[in-house]
Amino acid sequence: TEATVQQALDKSEGLKFLTLVADLGTAEGVQKAIAEYPQVDILVNNLGIYWARPFEEITDEEWEKILEVNFLSGVRLTRHYFPKMLAQDWGRVLFIASESGIMVPSEMVHYGVTKSAQLSLASGLARLTKNTGVTVNSVLPGPTETENVIDFMRDLVPEEARGDKDKIGRAFVREHRPGSLIGRLIRPEEIASLVTYLASPLAAATNGAAVRAEGGLVQSIL
Repeated sequence: TEATVQQALDKSEGLKFLTLVADLGTAEGVQKAIAEYPQVDILVNNLGIYWARPFEEITDEEWEKILEVNFLSGVRLTRHYFPKMLAQDWGRVLFIASESGIMVPSEMVHYGVTKSAQLSLASGLARLTKNTGVTVNSVLPGPTETENVIDFMRDLVPEEARGDKDKIGRAFVREHRPGSLIGRLIRPEEIASLVTYLASPLAAATNGAAVRAEGGLVQSIL
């Protein structure tokens, strides 16, 4: 909404932004964005929704909704901007996926499926950048300390742990993500710093990668 955009601008004194209000979870919203900004050099696909639901209770409509928002939004935007990046021999496409794309959570199978799809899409697109200055990568955050995530977690932790956001986050990680090596939620700036690096010229040699920032949840050498 316009109010949300203004709120973000108010927190960013001294910086200049080009803004747009559109629902990128719809084809119409993507078309509005493309019409307003027909070319970009760096595309970060970071749109996503989530909610807990037993697998057998997830309806067709809910499947369609989460796939459209989490996955097709990135397909549509990248389909437009990616060829332009290849034509100019430079660009960055990033998909903010999730460790849930590798370790699909039982309480959110539908969400995990969309994140696995993003990883496959990014990997396939990276193959198309051979011998160019374009890179396509994924970032895999773990549970991250945002307002929406804290609200989501509040009902999933014991009542005595429903205090401040740090207490809620640590309780959730302890109960639902015990494999975490840091024992807490990821901080937004920890994800932002990684995204900033991958979007920069310094990351030219990183292409087709799924870069983890999940606090050690994924038990894998690679």
